[in-house]
Amino acid sequence: MSAVLEANEPSARYLSALQPKLVQHFELLGTAAGGVAKLRELILTLAVQGKLVPQNPNDEPASELLQKIRVEKERLIAQGKLKRDKPLIEIAEVELPFEAPRGWEWVTFGVIAGIERGGSPRPIDSFLTDDPDGLNWIKIGDTDKGGKYITSTREKIRREGLTKTRMVYPGDFLLTNSMSFGRPYITRIEGCIHDGWLRISPPSSLNKDYLFYLLSSQFVRNLFVAAAAGGVVLNLNADKVRNVPIPLPPLAEQSRIVTRVEELMRLCDALEAKGQLEAVQHAQLVQTLLGALTASTSPEELADNWQRVATHFDLLLDRPEAVDALEQTILQLAVRGLLVPQDLTEEPASELLKKIHAEKDRLIADGKIKRAKSLQPVGEDEQPFVVPNGWKWVRIADLCSMVTDGEHLTPTRCYDSTQVPLVTAKNVRHETMDYRVTDYVPLDVADKCWQRCKPEVGDILMVSVGATLGRLCVLREPLDMVLVRSVTVLRPVHLGVLVDFFALHLMSKDSQVEIWSEVKQSAQPCLYLAKSAALKIALPPLAEQSRIVARVKSLRLLCADLRERLKARQATQAYLAEALIDEVA
Repeated sequence: MSAVLEANEPSARYLSALQPKLVQHFELLGTAAGGVAKLRELILTLAVQGKLVPQNPNDEPASELLQKIRVEKERLIAQGKLKRDKPLIEIAEVELPFEAPRGWEWVTFGVIAGIERGGSPRPIDSFLTDDPDGLNWIKIGDTDKGGKYITSTREKIRREGLTKTRMVYPGDFLLTNSMSFGRPYITRIEGCIHDGWLRISPPSSLNKDYLFYLLSSQFVRNLFVAAAAGGVVLNLNADKVRNVPIPLPPLAEQSRIVTRVEELMRLCDALEAKGQLEAVQHAQLVQTLLGALTASTSPEELADNWQRVATHFDLLLDRPEAVDALEQTILQLAVRGLLVPQDLTEEPASELLKKIHAEKDRLIADGKIKRAKSLQPVGEDEQPFVVPNGWKWVRIADLCSMVTDGEHLTPTRCYDSTQVPLVTAKNVRHETMDYRVTDYVPLDVADKCWQRCKPEVGDILMVSVGATLGRLCVLREPLDMVLVRSVTVLRPVHLGVLVDFFALHLMSKDSQVEIWSEVKQSAQPCLYLAKSAALKIALPPLAEQSRIVARVKSLRLLCADLRERLKARQATQAYLAEALIDEVA
């Protein structure tokens, strides 16, 4: 028996007698993807189908309850408190979703409750008031997410608006008829409602909590969806709801159902809280242990810290977000020189820089690039970590023959796919280009745009405007394109720096933190070109760059394989949970 169930022994004993398989696999159901929500649905489905509590043949049957409800409705109609409904559709047995238990009755909803749609005085702004004597104006926004009751409103309307709307009273149910379709609430205040609500006035002889659980069940919501089908937008009107068939148990059984549902929902709450606590604790463990890796200052210290991580490997990497954290740790270790051994006989980065500068001077002399503004060397106080021997801190502009962005004024577009693709931030995905949603630019317009920049194979394209700022990919396929302002082109001088290493460095947490620290915050985050050019890179010897890229590639393949295994395990877990739910239900 799970720890959650053991903490609730009366409910656990009851469930054991009622649904042994449900108890036996309670934690499996709860820990599957979306499992607690499915458990809640299952509990309500069992409740409204008469499978959650045993029937008592001594209970007064629902047929007697219906007679009392009809008498009460006639009295309210005679007193003018309720309108007489249109004739309701007779329920045919072939329409019934399941056979009701003995003592239950299938009945159209309008037989047991008054159902009316709200209304809105227009224009509504002219009826809003700050007068404390105004009528509470109940809106869908006044409900608490996942709550049961409506206890207050943000707005009031003048009493003259009542002729165009509908009053509701404490104890009335409100049912959304659009948007969050079919969601019930119980109002504890007097007020009036707009036409996005249906008012449901239950009889005093009906258990209100049972009605709430009935209306909250996915089973009844599915009946509402079927009733509302046929329009462009699903919309529940009062007549459709009145004619929805619902199962009605004896009043005594309604009370027993409510008690059991509340017990089981508390179990779900406990299971959900347990899962959230475990998630927080797991994230803290991952952060602590992986943080120790990136805090290593030498390969020897890294090896010691890795042994600590390895002892918790199965526990650490049992969810996708932990694998993501491991992959980011791998990138951090790589760009800090801790992932592969150094070889002091290799040509140091300082010599690579001389070759890069010489190549840039040649390109300038040939008129292929312009001389960029000189930037200050990276000072010791700017260096986020100490680099190994043979490495050197440089700026992006030191390594690139081009740092620029696309057109600042969006060029003339067309929708002819034979023309030149117009690439924006949405096309630059994580390490890949996505051309599925693309506008196009006429070739003659593209020729003018290419005077500013024309991307080439081996360029890095990085988003420089918007929420995905810092996302990047290496351009690997030859394809003419025109860029807009939201994409920056970084063109490394390839004889001194490998583009794959360059890209890995920019994707690392150290670089992403620096990128966002330089962002100008406005309506849209923006990284100006001067800030992009001044970003810092820890440059290793060329041969070491190659070893780092190869090592990172192999480790990331292992991470990808691990994600697939986790996905397969979660799919199996979800399949088993669904099978158990189907069997129990």
